[in-house]
Amino acid sequence: MRIASKEISAVSLVKEALGKAKKYEDKNIFVSLNEENALRKAKEIDEKIARGEKVGRLAGVPYALKDNFLSKEGMTTASSHILEPFESPIDSTTVKKLESEGAIMIGRTNLDSFAHGSSTENSYFGVTKNARSDERVAGGSSGGSAVAVALDIVEFATGTDTGGSIRQPASFNGVYGFKPTYGTISRYGVVAMASSTDCIGFFTKSTEDMDLLMEICSGQDENDLTTLPDYYLDSKIKPAKKVGIIKDFDNDKVDENIKNALKEKVEFLKKKGVEIVELNMPTLKYALAVYYIIVPAEVASNLSRYDGIRYGFRSSEAKDLDEIYSKTRNEGFMTENKRRIMIGNFVLSSGFYDAYYLKAEKARTKIIEEYENAFKQVDFIITPVSPNPAFKIGEKVNDPVSMYLEDVMSVPINLAGVPSLAIPAGKTKEGLSLGLQIVGPRRSDKALLKFANELKEESDA
Repeated sequence: MRIASKEISAVSLVKEALGKAKKYEDKNIFVSLNEENALRKAKEIDEKIARGEKVGRLAGVPYALKDNFLSKEGMTTASSHILEPFESPIDSTTVKKLESEGAIMIGRTNLDSFAHGSSTENSYFGVTKNARSDERVAGGSSGGSAVAVALDIVEFATGTDTGGSIRQPASFNGVYGFKPTYGTISRYGVVAMASSTDCIGFFTKSTEDMDLLMEICSGQDENDLTTLPDYYLDSKIKPAKKVGIIKDFDNDKVDENIKNALKEKVEFLKKKGVEIVELNMPTLKYALAVYYIIVPAEVASNLSRYDGIRYGFRSSEAKDLDEIYSKTRNEGFMTENKRRIMIGNFVLSSGFYDAYYLKAEKARTKIIEEYENAFKQVDFIITPVSPNPAFKIGEKVNDPVSMYLEDVMSVPINLAGVPSLAIPAGKTKEGLSLGLQIVGPRRSDKALLKFANELKEESDA
């Protein structure tokens, strides 16, 4: 570690990161910077090193925090109006673990409000611009975090992935983005979207960095009873011999650039002696419909706590209790938040629960079974993350169905609870980043990262 060996100071690294954050201010990456606290912590680390004291594995490393992670430093807004202002009394488990190893949060990144979206156009603070083009979206919901890493502002950034919110922006900006097995990292202290599919993960520039972050942040947490006991089951990881591609995703709706990127990776795998298996997974065509029934139902439940009474924004126009509730929620939530609340309450309502929600949960079980059957045939699956590269700002914002269709290849993975890593896969002629994703069986997280590293080495050879 360069900081521990005194080759470079933590203060200089943090100053450099803050300087880059300000340089790219027009990209709208951060909703707030944590300058004073970050510099103070960096100075403390440098002083520890000067005294010969032990420091953590991430000592002095600047990172960006997606603004739906609770931290005592600054305000947590989830890029919404209704949470303004909210000063958290706790740190999320992820923040605690990162900072116990010496990582320094330099700022909070922009996201679609409450993580509802695929472009950051649903942020109260405005859209984040793509790292490669100011005319294109950064993706979402974790758009700010992806761009912060892509532009080398920070070494890594946190993200949440409920249906592709890490992998899609990673793909759009040419970095690694990992959605672990459900329950690998504690969700405690993270603003909830849909509790049965929410996953905590990271953006990095290498698989090695991702592996280190996973080792630091995974493990059981008494505050989150869904957490798994460890990061991986078996340290003796065997090489991948069979990799699947999903025939059902090979259609005319997938951009040719992405199809070609997938073909190139498949050819590299074949040269390595890996057998390619074509998988029929017909149930996945129902995944998007299933997702947009189950997730809004959970969203409606999780957002019911924001009522203008206990914390956050309260409408100044309200004259009685009913108006406090109605006007605060109307003024405080973004359009997409309201849309998901309405859908969720509808599918949970009397007379529609059996017809929609219960049926969707049964279909989800079929999707889980389909992945289990697929992984009896192959070690990993490689697919596109999204059918298109980054689209233009404003292109889909008034067409929610078109926006939802961007998630068609990412949401099945969250419904099944399996791990998936978005990997860089070249660029278009216009310079837009392309990405693919590697999917593994439950709790194959470490083996998946190892396989991704081998795939990168083979591609770069």
